[in-house]
Amino acid sequence: MPYLNKLAPVPEPMDCRILTAGLELFVENGYHNVSVHDVQKKANVSIGSIYKHFGGKEGIAKRLYYHLLNEMDELIDDGVKNQVTTKDKCEEIIRLMFQYTESHRTIIAFVFQPNHREFLPEEPPICSSSPFQRMRDIVREGMDIGEIREMTTEVAASAIFGVAIRMVQLRLDGIVSKPLPGYLDEVFDAAWNGILIDKTIDNSNETSNENSTDKQTSIEAVRAAG
Repeated sequence: MPYLNKLAPVPEPMDCRILTAGLELFVENGYHNVSVHDVQKKANVSIGSIYKHFGGKEGIAKRLYYHLLNEMDELIDDGVKNQVTTKDKCEEIIRLMFQYTESHRTIIAFVFQPNHREFLPEEPPICSSSPFQRMRDIVREGMDIGEIREMTTEVAASAIFGVAIRMVQLRLDGIVSKPLPGYLDEVFDAAWNGILIDKTIDNSNETSNENSTDKQTSIEAVRAAG
């Protein structure tokens, strides 16, 4: 059974073997290039067992979809449970995302592939699923407490997590050749600085306003003396 943060049971139950085989084949070859017979051979089970447990190939994909979204929910749990600030929560989620891209490639590849609707047309878009909504909620909370500057929630969430997700996709495609954890600081700094409240600009504006007020006061004093 494909898990992010726990070991599969030994011996692995039949339905778990089928899901593991299906995941590896779907990621390796693409959903449309995999047959029930391919899954049957890799899982070393009978065709009847696949139809009994899942009803066919689409049933395997659907069960994987919801199981792996639950795994992503647990990733979010791990990312926020020991963190206090929005910044630390976001950074830890991205750190885990990068770590699991290296250690659990097939799970991350299945979750972040862009074409789920092609073979699961009746399922909701993955961006509306619980883990991705929770990422947006974390960002919204950061705006509510003044840690992130006010903007559209989807824009802010895309700015911070979209960069990381794109790096994951580039790594999976082989465009990024080095392990992702080595890019964490650079990626997170670039993402966070895009949504951070710029106190330097705020202070500069306050100073500029004060200077303008002082200048206007001096001009009025000169005119009054004249």
